[in-house]
Amino acid sequence: MTRRERFLAFAGFEPVDRVPRRAQFVEDQRRTLTSHLGEDPFTHFDMDNGGGHGLRPPDGYVPPDYAVYHQDMLGQEEFSIDDNGCGHLGHGFYHFTEYISPLRNAARFEEIEGYPFPKNATWLDDTLISAAEEAHTAGDFAWVFAGHIYENAWQVRGYEQFLMDLLTQRDWAEFILDQFCENSLHVAVAAAKAGYDCIMTGDDVANQNAMMFGPDLWREVMKPRWAKVIAAARQYKPDIHVWYHSDGNVWDILDDLVEIGITILNPVQPECLDPAAVRKRMGKRLAFDGCIGTQTTFPFGTPNTMRRTVLEIAQTLDAPNGGLMLSPTHVLEPEVPPENVVAFFQACNELDWRGRGKTGI
Repeated sequence: MTRRERFLAFAGFEPVDRVPRRAQFVEDQRRTLTSHLGEDPFTHFDMDNGGGHGLRPPDGYVPPDYAVYHQDMLGQEEFSIDDNGCGHLGHGFYHFTEYISPLRNAARFEEIEGYPFPKNATWLDDTLISAAEEAHTAGDFAWVFAGHIYENAWQVRGYEQFLMDLLTQRDWAEFILDQFCENSLHVAVAAAKAGYDCIMTGDDVANQNAMMFGPDLWREVMKPRWAKVIAAARQYKPDIHVWYHSDGNVWDILDDLVEIGITILNPVQPECLDPAAVRKRMGKRLAFDGCIGTQTTFPFGTPNTMRRTVLEIAQTLDAPNGGLMLSPTHVLEPEVPPENVVAFFQACNELDWRGRGKTGI
C-alpha cells in the first residue's frame, strides 16, 4: 500500500497492510533524537505523515500591527507576537510561554469589533494546490490544518475573560468566534476544491475529567460553527475526511462530533478516555489517531512497557481492519527517553496481523 492508500483504508475502516504510525516532536526532543539516532527522526522512522500546505498571503501583504496592544511588553527578552496578535512571554523553560491576550482589558464591544483580526479571504491557494499534487504524486495523502476556532478566540480575548463572555455577554464571544470560523472555512473549502484527502480541525475543549464548559454550551456555540466549516468543504468533496483534535475527556460530545462530519478523532488520551469504550460506543463511525499516552507510557514507561502497550491497543481495536493510526497523544516533549520513541516504532513494525506481536511479547 502507498501511504495514501493506507490512510484512506485506515480512515474508512478497511484492511491495511500495516498499522499507520506517526509522531511529532518539540525541537529539543528532535535534537535529542537526532543525536541518539545519528539522523533526523523524520528520516529515520518510516512514518505515515501526509503532505499539504495552507493558504498563503498575497505578495506585498502587510500583517496588522499588533504591537500597539503590547506596548508594556515590547523590548522584554523572550517576548514575541503571533499571527493572531497574541503575545508570548518565555520564561526560560523550553518552548512554553505565557500568553498575553491583546483584548484582555477590553471593556466595550467597540474594542472587540475594532480589533484587526487576521483575514485570509483574499489569500492565495497556489501552494495549497501544488502541495496536494506533490503529495499524491509521491503516493502520500494530502491533509491540511484548517485552524482553531475556540482556542484562537480565547487566546486573543483572554481565557477567563472569554469564558465569562460566553456566560454574560455572549455576543462578544460569538463575534470573536465568527472571525476565526470564517478563516477555517476558507482553508477547508480551498482544500476540498484541491482534492485534499483530509482537513484537520479541532479545539482543546476538555480537561482530564470533563469538558472545559458544559456540553450544552459547546453545542450552542462551537458545534454549529464546525458544522458550517465541514458542510462547506463537503459541497466540493463529499468524501473528504475530517480529523478533529481535542485533548481530554470529550465523551459527552462524541455523537455530536460524528453528527457534524468528524471521521477521525485525535488523540483519544488513554488517561482520560478508554479507547476500547469509545470504540464500543462509536463503532466504525469514528477512527482514532493517537492512543499512546504522553502523560504515562512515553515519558515514564520502559521500552518493554511501550511494546506491550502498542500490542494491546492494536489487538483491542482490531488494527488490521482499519480505524487506528498509532501515535503519541501529543507532541513529544523533552523528557521522553529516546529509547521509548525507538521502542514505539519498533513495536509498530513488530505487529503482525495474527493477533499478536511478531516477537511474541
